[in-house]
Amino acid sequence: MKPVFRSLFDYGKMVKLSHTLFALPFAAFSAVLAIGSLEKPPGNLLILLGLILICMVSARSAAMGFNRYVDREFDKKNPRTAMREIPSGTISEKSVLLFVILSSVIFIVSTFFINKTCFLLSFPALAAILFYSYSKRFTFFCHIILGFGIGIAPLGAWLAITENISLIPFLLFFGLLFHISGFDILYSTQDREIDISLGLHSIPVKFGIRNSFLISRMFHIAAFLFFISAGIYAELGIIYFGFVSVTGVLLIIEHRLISPDNLQKLPIAFFHINASISVFLFIGVIIDRWSFLISKLGIMPA
Repeated sequence: MKPVFRSLFDYGKMVKLSHTLFALPFAAFSAVLAIGSLEKPPGNLLILLGLILICMVSARSAAMGFNRYVDREFDKKNPRTAMREIPSGTISEKSVLLFVILSSVIFIVSTFFINKTCFLLSFPALAAILFYSYSKRFTFFCHIILGFGIGIAPLGAWLAITENISLIPFLLFFGLLFHISGFDILYSTQDREIDISLGLHSIPVKFGIRNSFLISRMFHIAAFLFFISAGIYAELGIIYFGFVSVTGVLLIIEHRLISPDNLQKLPIAFFHINASISVFLFIGVIIDRWSFLISKLGIMPA
């Protein structure tokens, strides 16, 4: 069994499964508000939530696997990425490609069992998240394209629950888009020199590291405002806004931890703080809407 577990570990490491924390809480956030918007929750709610989870994990796995596959030659030339699974020979190119295809099929099939709208939109959604891997070759807007692909998560969760759309998931979409784009800009500053040599595009390559930090701050301010707007429009209470305030403090800490002259703490800012932000927002909406949800779900009388 050890080789099997080792193989699973390698694939999980390749797609950075733990980084699902960046987007999954936002999908759950949107699902909670979507349930609250209905007069009566769907009878198959638990199945829907399970399918949303499968969609999230499979879509992200397909996107990350595809990124590793198409960037394999660039990864070999970058000292920071040279030990990734394909360049190091831990996983073969063919195996990664099969993994991407399998993950994509799981995603599309899962949407089929949710509803027709999600199924039809699964194809352009998958194309959008896969397209990011090529965008670095021709545009510095690649960070926004990445944010767009991940930002689809709350929209998809809302559609899965309600089968229609509202302003709330769009506010979450834009919040997540700017949140992801902002820290991806910061993360890409460490590869600026190698990206220039490889002919790749990014905001740090185009505008320099100092300007990239400024753009990232602007993006994170926009994300914070969208999170506030989502709470206002959804008529959330003081508990939620308290948690939003905590995320604002975390964003300030993130930008204090690193600077154009000191990128040593970038991994901490990238993973620990940004993952915490999404989790804090989800906890905030759960606590804020807890009594309302259990009443809506019939767990206790209103």
